[in-house]
Amino acid sequence: MKASRLVSLLLTLQQRRSVRAAELASLFEVSVRTVYRDVAALQAAGVPLWTEPGRAGGIRLLEGWRTRLDGLTGAEAAALFAGAAPEALAELGLGSVLLTAQAKVLATLPEPLRDQARTIAQRFHLDAPGWFHRGEELPHLMTVAEAVWEQRRITVRYRRADGSVRRELEPYGLVLKAGVWYLVARVPADDAVRTYRLARVVAVEARGELFERPERFRLAQWWAESAASFDRSLLRDLVRLRVSPRGLRLLPLVTDPAARGEAVRHTGPPDAQGWCEVELAVESPAVALGQLLPLGAEVEILAPARLRAEFAAVGAAIAARHA
Repeated sequence: MKASRLVSLLLTLQQRRSVRAAELASLFEVSVRTVYRDVAALQAAGVPLWTEPGRAGGIRLLEGWRTRLDGLTGAEAAALFAGAAPEALAELGLGSVLLTAQAKVLATLPEPLRDQARTIAQRFHLDAPGWFHRGEELPHLMTVAEAVWEQRRITVRYRRADGSVRRELEPYGLVLKAGVWYLVARVPADDAVRTYRLARVVAVEARGELFERPERFRLAQWWAESAASFDRSLLRDLVRLRVSPRGLRLLPLVTDPAARGEAVRHTGPPDAQGWCEVELAVESPAVALGQLLPLGAEVEILAPARLRAEFAAVGAAIAARHA
């Protein structure tokens, strides 16, 4: 959003003093014209900026002028840029720190940007968990979080479906997904990075030795790749369908979007009625039945035969009920 981009532009110029407009446009993924509009907005707000034409020119910030963002402590900066909801930061013990950081940032902004930041905060609120989500008991969250910050090895007892196990871990990071906390950690015994649901951790012991966190490890990137791999692992069966043009458009609404995209990429040309045959990856035929029923008459199950029969039976029952 514009307010966020203006603050980022201001901090970039504060660090580097002079930057070319084309470089800023590439950095913020906007046009050069947008960069100059942002510069004009900052100038109107009282920020001492000017532009220098020519090959060696750029956008400059008055020498010696600084915002007061330097007043942020490390914990405040971490809370401000963690990207989590206030409730999540409160669970980590950073709730009051976040409020302090936000107050400091607002105090440093020129009045027009300050008003815009308040307006955004008053009109948009993120409430990530679903309506029926119940908070989990997390007695060991703070202990695990401290180990993550300090890069300290831990020993945990973890509850699984087949009983509890003991694991020695190197905690790389914490992830909050739809209101549920997960620990991402390396298991030194087999040199693998794995995910653990924190509510299933029944005991934690912080050990004395520290570990070196890999410089190239990026938590957000690892989580995205791991989640995508997990989604793909669930799609173990194939069903063959004949789908109408409207059914093809509706398919992403009832099935996995990635599986639908893969199916469409490998589909053949439509027949005389515009229908296409597709092979769709699904979790199981039983799950596919529930997913495909909303398409009604816009889909025909070709295989497997059992799924086709079950689909027809449901359709016959609906017709009989409404006869």
